[in-house]
Amino acid sequence: MAGNCEECVHYDYDDEIDAWFCTMDLDEDEMERFLRRANGDCPFYRRGDDYETARRQ
Repeated sequence: MAGNCEECVHYDYDDEIDAWFCTMDLDEDEMERFLRRANGDCPFYRRGDDYETARRQ
């Protein structure tokens, strides 16, 4: 699994706060498991692709 947030489909920009953030809605238990991971890889990472939707049309 990868962990490069900048390539992840769940990484989004918020104009109001002028910052990038992860859009995954983790509950308390999931967040704890994520923060305790020793290797730093994100289990929710999914490579984003700007042209994925266009290829399906």
